[in-house]
Amino acid sequence: MQRLTQLRMSGSRRLLLLGDSAVGKTSLLHRVMDDTFTPNFISTVGIDFRDRTMTVRGVAVKLRIWDTAGQERFRTITSQFYRGSQGILLCYDITNVESFRNVNHWLQQIRKNADVNIQIALVGNKKDRVGERRVSMEEGRAMATKYELKHFFETSAKSGDGVELAFQALTELVVAQFRVDGAPNDVTVLPTEELAADAKNGCVC
Repeated sequence: MQRLTQLRMSGSRRLLLLGDSAVGKTSLLHRVMDDTFTPNFISTVGIDFRDRTMTVRGVAVKLRIWDTAGQERFRTITSQFYRGSQGILLCYDITNVESFRNVNHWLQQIRKNADVNIQIALVGNKKDRVGERRVSMEEGRAMATKYELKHFFETSAKSGDGVELAFQALTELVVAQFRVDGAPNDVTVLPTEELAADAKNGCVC
């Protein structure tokens, strides 16, 4: 039984949370790690990480999730973590148009600094703030399509809506695309049927 368990454990993958300051990256991390939320904004200084294991197709996958600061003065530090990462959750705030426009900047930095095969999921956070929405779901979907991103989600770190699904989807892409040692697999990564079905509930796969 012990040998079987070991065979069903995968190696560690590294994910990054990227996006402007105050879009909710730290809150998303707390939600997926501890299922908690705090309304008090505390800016991330530099970069921080948490470890978690997720199950993908019956295999336990170890994740190291890096929470990055969005402020300009930390972006040089952040760029050093692009290489060696296999997946990025690129976040914006649906109540903040500027954070959405800056997705273009973050994608430029990703293309410049990250592995060409890195997997990216676009996330519009704070969907619970319906009355304050400034970026439509259609605009978010169009942005993901424009840059050929395989997944787009709207999430709420406050309620937890869509958060687990976003991390699960990105992890599935990373596992399909990269070997345990970080080298890319020579495969075409397609969304799973299960994730495609979930598109009806706030995501595009």
